[in-house]
Amino acid sequence: MANPKQKRSRSRTHMKRAKIYRSISVPMAVCPNCGQPKLPHRVCLHCGYYNGKQILEVAE
Repeated sequence: MANPKQKRSRSRTHMKRAKIYRSISVPMAVCPNCGQPKLPHRVCLHCGYYNGKQILEVAE
């Protein structure tokens, strides 16, 4: 079995674990109909439009 030659330092251990807890960056797009930020390839929750067509009826 392969064994490590030296002990991994505490700072290297913390740097490795920090990748797990890094916040996930979500790309945001701007709705061409209302201008509100929305997730890409999803229906806008503010106006209900997707790809120039109204998909949802949004109560205002």
